[in-house]
Amino acid sequence: MRTLVMIVLLGTSTSAIAASLAVDAPVTAHAVLQRDRAVPLTGTAQADASVSVTFDGAEQTAKADKTGHWQLTLPAHQAGGPYAIEVQSGQESTRLEDVMVGDVWLCSGQSNMEFTLRHATNADAEVGGATNPALRLFNVPRQTSPVPSNTFSAPVSWQRSSPDSAADFSAACFFMGRELQAHQNIPVGLIASSWGGSPIEAWISKEAYATIAQDGRANELLDLYAVDPIKARALWGQQVVGWLGKAAKAPLNAAWRSVPVTMAWEKWGDPDLEFFDGVGYYRAHVTLTPKQVGKATLSVGMVDDVDVTSINGKMVGANETWDKPRVYQVPVGIFKAGDNVIDLVAIDTGGGGGMWGEVPRTLKLADGSTIALSDWTFAKGRALSEKAASSGLTSLSGTSRSSLFNGMIAPLHGYPVKGFAWYQGEANVADAHGYAKLMPLLIADWRGRFGGPTFTMVQLANFGPLLTRPQDDSWARLRDVQRRVADAEPQVGMASAVDVGEIADIHPTNKQTVGHRLALAARQLALGEPVESRGPSPTSVKRSEVGITVRFAHGPLKLVGGGDALGFELCDAAGACRFVPGHLSSDTITLPADPTASEVRYLWQASPLVNLYNDSGLPATGFAMPIK
Repeated sequence: MRTLVMIVLLGTSTSAIAASLAVDAPVTAHAVLQRDRAVPLTGTAQADASVSVTFDGAEQTAKADKTGHWQLTLPAHQAGGPYAIEVQSGQESTRLEDVMVGDVWLCSGQSNMEFTLRHATNADAEVGGATNPALRLFNVPRQTSPVPSNTFSAPVSWQRSSPDSAADFSAACFFMGRELQAHQNIPVGLIASSWGGSPIEAWISKEAYATIAQDGRANELLDLYAVDPIKARALWGQQVVGWLGKAAKAPLNAAWRSVPVTMAWEKWGDPDLEFFDGVGYYRAHVTLTPKQVGKATLSVGMVDDVDVTSINGKMVGANETWDKPRVYQVPVGIFKAGDNVIDLVAIDTGGGGGMWGEVPRTLKLADGSTIALSDWTFAKGRALSEKAASSGLTSLSGTSRSSLFNGMIAPLHGYPVKGFAWYQGEANVADAHGYAKLMPLLIADWRGRFGGPTFTMVQLANFGPLLTRPQDDSWARLRDVQRRVADAEPQVGMASAVDVGEIADIHPTNKQTVGHRLALAARQLALGEPVESRGPSPTSVKRSEVGITVRFAHGPLKLVGGGDALGFELCDAAGACRFVPGHLSSDTITLPADPTASEVRYLWQASPLVNLYNDSGLPATGFAMPIK
């Protein structure tokens, strides 16, 4: 036994001081280092060992600490390459080949940024023609974490752009970078770090949140979740019930209807439910004998997006991940002999809604028997427009607050970049007000960590039904927040996708246009080129002798197809709106005179028809502005 203990101790001691000489990612072979910026370099070596690093003839030295970690800084360097990074420590050495110096861009967001080149329009030709040794790609593997991670979740390395490396890379990021590289004729490095369906809250650091007023309960809940997920989830369910308020239960006068085999309400062919985002109530009854009463396992399948599930009025579980089957343990004392009522409150924040999937919905009882749950009924609740989806709610999903920053941004360790490209917002359309606070927070957070002042973002594409009458649309409100952030924040560019989307597909395949418009913003803001990167944007809305005039910047304006400008609305103080034609003259659109109108809205639909552009082929920006 003493011999075994000594072997274990000696083995542990030896491994602690014999770390192999290495350089930490994201600096790998084929990397692109940001030009004209000092670049931090970290790695491992034997404890207390001296380390020397040579890059383009210049040598830097460091000393490893007692855990074997070392760090130093490579001096700023002009664009060029290829170079090698040579690292020496005692008898060990390592060499990173084919390192370039140029411009680095960090691309992030949710599924439309994650959307890969192999799925984009004309994918075969685009993937086949992706070979470009001066364009380098770095894919950050998916990882969610309750605390900042120092390492990636899988081995990573920079890759030269080729059909193999580009096929599964972000299409929008690739097209932007390809255009910038061809235009500048210097090396360009692209870092893709995205997660489909993720809200903006997941990408902001905890330190950044500490700079703004917050709900103290949210911080406590997230801290608890890091150490006790089960207890935190129970508390979270109570918060959801509190957030729902009276909507936590179906109203007494609810209009119940039978649920078809396809349980997702937007698939029922009902116009009132086809695009309904909000609260829906599902109910099933089960009759039990006295011997069947006791502990049980309730399986209700997947719910899009949030559910609170109760039995006989007592909550047994709550969750928020749209593609995770709900399986809840039912403790003793919940069920009773006779009729039992299972209620599931579903909260749909966008896209599909309600219970879905073909998995069996069952109740496994204490006596070992299983009862299939069928004959569900449904009642429609309130729409999300009546209550912002994230107002007062804290997510505990894999994309909860700061979780993706911790897992997919923190491991980059502030790698210097030229700027950022951001395509996100679909997951936050129900809370444009909150997004208006969080978007500037994320911009400041990332700028402070990576040093790149230029921030470009994609304004959400058109998606959803074509409407014949005005409505106060959540997608329009989110796009307007994006416009206002771009107008207010220096060095923030916006690439609108409002004219390249698909009404029935939240993932449009035309990422070439998106990448081109991001490249235009980067060229203007980061490179100082005299190009137009914004579509026409409103500067004033005033009454005049000829009507109501809307003046635009980023012209000159032009109408595609001629005729009147489409998509303008006049709204009165009570919120009643009507479509009106717009007459183009120079940089102004004139609307009909209306003394009752107090506000002008433009492109205020999920899928507006756009025919107002500028000479650069960029679409006008939707807005809502009071009439002065």
